[in-house]
Amino acid sequence: PYQDKGQEQLNIKIAESNGKLEGDRNVVRFEQTNLGRLIAAAHMERAKADFAVMNSGGVRDSIPAGNITYKDVLTVQPFGNIVTYVDMTGNEVLDYLNVVATKPVDSGAYAQFYGVSMVVENNKVHDVKIGGKALNPTATYRFTIPSFNAAGGDGYPKIADHAGYVNTGFVDAEVLKEYLHKHSPIDVNKFAPKGEIVYK
Repeated sequence: PYQDKGQEQLNIKIAESNGKLEGDRNVVRFEQTNLGRLIAAAHMERAKADFAVMNSGGVRDSIPAGNITYKDVLTVQPFGNIVTYVDMTGNEVLDYLNVVATKPVDSGAYAQFYGVSMVVENNKVHDVKIGGKALNPTATYRFTIPSFNAAGGDGYPKIADHAGYVNTGFVDAEVLKEYLHKHSPIDVNKFAPKGEIVYK
């Protein structure tokens, strides 16, 4: 897809950062990283969601410190996935997280999260907080998910036919590009994980 975008456009600076945004396969598929969380944050902001779920298999590269170009963005997200979201009850969210947050490391199914914290223990999640507040089973929450996973990719629950499901039509790379541009200069420490996801 690069060639038809025109080399010039690809190399225009869209943002800058003060450190590496970590998307290396041997890291992002094992632990929460600043880039995985930044992508999730970009989706969350675009969809005005409460939290965001991003499959680590959709993070294809890191972005080095310094100037960031559109080419960097397309290298990280080359697949043209669409940002989607779903509105569901706290109980449904819990069922969803019990599947998604327990995916094994060292696979593309391992999820990056933003806006949510939890403890994962014995293949179940507990102490789930959304936006810092304990999950309310009867409240409605909105979260984003790439279209690939909404359709059941990576063994995620298929939610594309859920009544609260919306396909935004926004391509992930464009959403990431706009987010980086809007929030530049990017402080990578702001997106560093701070123990939100605890494995016991």
